[in-house]
Amino acid sequence: MYYSDKDHGSSSSLFQALRMRELQPFKVKGRPSVRGLSSDGECAGSGVLTLDHTGSFPPAPPLAISYAKKRGELNLLAVADEEGYVSIFNTAIVWLAENCQWKVWMAHMNAIFDVSWMRDDTHMLTASGDQMIKLWNVEACVSVGVMKGHSGSVKSLCVHPSHQDLFVSGSRDGSVAFWDVRSSDSSSTGGHEHAYRPVATIKDTHVPHRSKHVRRRKGGMHSVTAVLYQQDERVLATAGAVDGVVKFWDTRSLKCPVAQTPVPQSELHEGIKVGRVHGISGLSQDPTSSRIIASCTDSKIYMYNGAHPEKGVISSFSGHVVGSFYVKVAFSPDGGHILSGSSNEDAYIWQVDRPRDAPVVLKGHTGEVTAVDWCPTSFCKIATCSDDCTIRVWTMKEMQFVHQQESPIVCHRHRISAHPISLDLSTSVRNYPENQQSTENLNAVKKVWDQPILAMGEKATGLEGFQRSPLMERKVNTLCPVHTSDSSKAMTSVGERPSKSSKRLRTLRDYFPIN
Repeated sequence: MYYSDKDHGSSSSLFQALRMRELQPFKVKGRPSVRGLSSDGECAGSGVLTLDHTGSFPPAPPLAISYAKKRGELNLLAVADEEGYVSIFNTAIVWLAENCQWKVWMAHMNAIFDVSWMRDDTHMLTASGDQMIKLWNVEACVSVGVMKGHSGSVKSLCVHPSHQDLFVSGSRDGSVAFWDVRSSDSSSTGGHEHAYRPVATIKDTHVPHRSKHVRRRKGGMHSVTAVLYQQDERVLATAGAVDGVVKFWDTRSLKCPVAQTPVPQSELHEGIKVGRVHGISGLSQDPTSSRIIASCTDSKIYMYNGAHPEKGVISSFSGHVVGSFYVKVAFSPDGGHILSGSSNEDAYIWQVDRPRDAPVVLKGHTGEVTAVDWCPTSFCKIATCSDDCTIRVWTMKEMQFVHQQESPIVCHRHRISAHPISLDLSTSVRNYPENQQSTENLNAVKKVWDQPILAMGEKATGLEGFQRSPLMERKVNTLCPVHTSDSSKAMTSVGERPSKSSKRLRTLRDYFPIN
């Protein structure tokens, strides 16, 4: 039996094909390619969302988005906008624009810069320009807590990875505040709403050391733009708008950071330092906290080793434009890709292990792409928001894979016929006296060999039931080896098949004649 591989234009035995299949496993569909992402509504779960709460035109631009981590099959997307509204959409039915909005309420009288789910997605935190943080019951759309303590707009939030009652916030006043909604220091403000004060605070988090004692002018606050808990639950990463470094704090001792990334050096042009230190607009980390990325306003994304950030940048990604601190960045759920907004109206995706490759560009927005988020359990679903007052949900088109499945191997069977072989056993025994002692055994073998081949259903009796197998042929060759001699020349005239007109039962002698 043979098979022919049409793809390679060659033939090989079946056994070789089986062996190669073990060494080179059959390829199946691989990871979906990010080049297949689309928001045009042609594939399930994709589409464009708009915010229009008051009927005014144009509607308010969204500033923050966040996917639910545990609720609604992870299809719920929270969107906070410049007018202080919070909207929750079910992105599983995003193409039904009128029905996909699940909840909407006015949370603040000022812009909301960040939003975060907590307590198994039953509650939500909102950070606003009114210098307050509010805790909301998502189902009832009711505020159950107000956090006051910052003297500037609250820019960023991060909930503790395992203790859902703990979270941290960063503000434009340059401070980082730690909060505990179980704190006994909380006091009721009437109804179900409680007022909270921070349990710990870091002042002047990202003010350069040389300027700490310099009197700052009004409006010259050194904003904390990003806060991020690491997965070890004890280390907090922070980034600011002025110093261009990421600092790491041990939450058990907040006197000074335990580590920080190197201070970026000014660019050198003909031996002269030019340019300035750029700020950081956002932070993100992979699921294991082994790598952390910082989106910098010099239009680059820098990656650091999460365990040793002081060693500096391990890789960088470019191609987009970061023109404001509203442009954010996010790791994919598997840590293999990086998603970022851009000021040039596009979103960008890089592959982590190929930083020099050109990024995948997602086109569709007509304004600066600001906040981005990746669905926590789906590689094929992301959300982006823009100053064009829209939110785009991107999903994968069908049959867009990195490795396409190869065509299966086609096998063709061919009939193989064996040439008759004649054996002159009597001559072999006569010419070699040492084999004459096996004459009795030879006669028994010939007797079995000459037995007719029974048709299916016939009953074998006596010696006819003897099971003949290829082993018998080897025994015959062992007892009576064939040697080239003058007498063996007559073998060629004996190996003729009997005529079809013969009515006697065929035996093995007809196919393997023995003289």
